[in-house]
Amino acid sequence: MGDNANVIDQSKPSIARVYDYILGGKDNYEVDRAIGDHFKVALPGSVAIAFTNRQALIRAVRTMAEAGLTQFLDFGSGLPTADNVHQIAQGINPDARVVYIDNDPIVLAHGRALLATNDNTTVIHADVRDSTAIRADPEVSRLIDFDKPIAVIFSAILHHLNDDEDPQAVVAYWADQVPVGSSVFISHFRSGDNVETVEAEAKLQATFGRGRWRTDDEITALFGDLAVREPGVIPAARWNQDPGVADGSADGELSVWEELIVAAIADKH
Repeated sequence: MGDNANVIDQSKPSIARVYDYILGGKDNYEVDRAIGDHFKVALPGSVAIAFTNRQALIRAVRTMAEAGLTQFLDFGSGLPTADNVHQIAQGINPDARVVYIDNDPIVLAHGRALLATNDNTTVIHADVRDSTAIRADPEVSRLIDFDKPIAVIFSAILHHLNDDEDPQAVVAYWADQVPVGSSVFISHFRSGDNVETVEAEAKLQATFGRGRWRTDDEITALFGDLAVREPGVIPAARWNQDPGVADGSADGELSVWEELIVAAIADKH
């Protein structure tokens, strides 16, 4: 790993730090808060996207761990927050192993501090697009046995890949690497064909040069040949909820913003 992996550029906004700020975290800088405040003020309601996505991730990890999966690869993991993947998985099975992957050096720094005493969990600095380098990383090899089923997590990360970066190929690579019995979780910005989608996508593109809202069909296609579980790609606020429980407003209806983040799990048979 080069020295640049540990360099935190406070002059440029970071997707991980903006997300941290929106979720109420403190690991962010003024430049990140300026972007976060744009979403909070100019696009009121967009904060719900971050929160409903986080809750869906928690339910996904719990579901996969309760099904017996004990190995987790979390791509674009972001900064540590409450109810992290390793805490949920290891709360169900203390022997669960988790590898967090992120290209933001602040995630590496905070992750290493958090996980210093957890031998079954690690964080590596890598770009989600560099699949072969991630696969060859010694920390991945130390914790993940690719002969046994693996839970692969792409939580709110693939929409940060533009079409020419081929997010479907990223998923396909890992679907090929993992054995039968593995599962893949994806949550993704969903195109609503409305002004909210257009404004939010434009802000991300202007700030980071990336950010692609996709249709339900496009998101389903990211799973490739994997078997998508019923009910398929649906709003994250509704996905995998316990009976009688639903996110959203008091009347049970989802806001336009909550409709703009969806989730699904697919299995390798």
